[in-house]
Amino acid sequence: MEHQSYAYGKNHWTLEPDLPHVLSRFWKGWRAHETELQRFGALAGGEAYRVADHVDKEARPVLVMHDLNGNRIDRVRLSPAQESLNRQLAAINRAPYQGGSWHQHFAQGFLLADPGLYCIQTITNATVYAIHKYAPQFAAWKEDLLNGQAFGATWMTEVQGGSDLGANRVRAVPDGAVWRLYGDKYFSSGAGLTDYAIVSARPQGAPPGPKGVALFLVPRLNRQGELNYRVRRLKDKLATRAVPSGEVDFDHTEAHLIGKAEEGIYYILETLTLSRLANAVGALGLARKAQLEALLRAQHRTAFGKKLEEHPLIRRDLTDLSVRIAGGLALTFRAVAAWEEAWTETPPYSPRYHYARLLAHLAKARTAEHGTYCTQLGMELFGGVGFVEDFAIARLAREALITPIWEGPANVQALDTLEVLFRKGAAEPFAEEFLPRLEAIGSEEARLAHSALQGTLARLQNLSPEEAQWQAKDALRTLADAATVALLYDLGSERHDRLAALYARHFLQKEEYPAWAMREKEVWGLVGVAV
Repeated sequence: MEHQSYAYGKNHWTLEPDLPHVLSRFWKGWRAHETELQRFGALAGGEAYRVADHVDKEARPVLVMHDLNGNRIDRVRLSPAQESLNRQLAAINRAPYQGGSWHQHFAQGFLLADPGLYCIQTITNATVYAIHKYAPQFAAWKEDLLNGQAFGATWMTEVQGGSDLGANRVRAVPDGAVWRLYGDKYFSSGAGLTDYAIVSARPQGAPPGPKGVALFLVPRLNRQGELNYRVRRLKDKLATRAVPSGEVDFDHTEAHLIGKAEEGIYYILETLTLSRLANAVGALGLARKAQLEALLRAQHRTAFGKKLEEHPLIRRDLTDLSVRIAGGLALTFRAVAAWEEAWTETPPYSPRYHYARLLAHLAKARTAEHGTYCTQLGMELFGGVGFVEDFAIARLAREALITPIWEGPANVQALDTLEVLFRKGAAEPFAEEFLPRLEAIGSEEARLAHSALQGTLARLQNLSPEEAQWQAKDALRTLADAATVALLYDLGSERHDRLAALYARHFLQKEEYPAWAMREKEVWGLVGVAV
């Protein structure tokens, strides 16, 4: 891969201009883990980067449906390189469950970035999460998942429902000490790899709609050691090929109820919030890799008699990448900090938990937009060869396309934002956190963000429900962007003050980036890090 990528073989932690500042702001103990992040940065820029590309181009998972004796097994065959890497990556899930911090998990997720590889760990993490909080009797399975001896999955999607979980039809029937599931899931990430899945199903006699959906833990093998569900087929996807996704059939499938049946929808939404944060850091990690590829090419490639990075328009585009990624990181790790404070709560939730949900919605939706834009711009900066699969940048652009869709597209995030702002009361703490902060900063750009935030909240409250929904996506972006400006200023460096001003001018005032930025390599380049 060294002949197809500028960023391959480099430590992606040591190249990182923003993450140390963000961690210093939100994770006070991060320096005790700097050596671990250094090691993981080498893995992310080396073996993981290479294996992800290898799997995508040459070694997709293959569904093996029968063993030598004709028994149905429905297991995927993976590249040995991916098998080994999957076990190594399992370590990123351990910290929160062993007295550590969610910041460590999400920092490593950002450095890894690859949606296929990280998805395997994310859905495994969600399975661990559900067991840890609501099904502690399965602690032995939890340990297998954390040690890389098993993998988990979150199977919620049905063909008729998609994001509408209330439309789910998979049935759950009690059978003594267990339950039996009947039906099918249409998009099941981890199919054929999964050992323990959390699955949404409607218990017999439960009411219609989302409140009637419960959450179940489904092992691959039942208590008799027999195959417990069947994988109908794997999906042929545009990207994220490292995670096998397929269709799963349940017929008399043995399942274990997680927690209380009537609280199942809340457990599902908790795991969705967790996965949305993973989606956000994954989108930004892809954006960073695209930026590294484009920036290093701009330093090596000559056009029209000078290096690409010497051209004003190239510097303008590199500035755009820097502003978006730094802003997205600041917003996302503020959401991670809120999750860290609230994740142990159980229903009924406190206002603190709903505030964490709000920040997760804002971060997920906005970073997905930044991530797809940045990877496409990075590809454009390569010119025609960027569209050729020989170069790493092409795959990054394909991979990023899933991030606006996974865990609820922008429309769902916007509707959920309205719900948590006004029905759950998160608008008040949001205003209380960011309006005084922006006012205290006092710059023209901070005043711009203050006005945008205040005006958007006021306008939403005065609209009819239908009009509020019509404007919800634009409002989400404005609220996310105004908060991002404050959070960039909070990072406390001169560079991030400049990035905050650029972010406000471009995304809130809708202006082109000012020309002074082209002369500031600290803004658009990688000053002070080893390239």
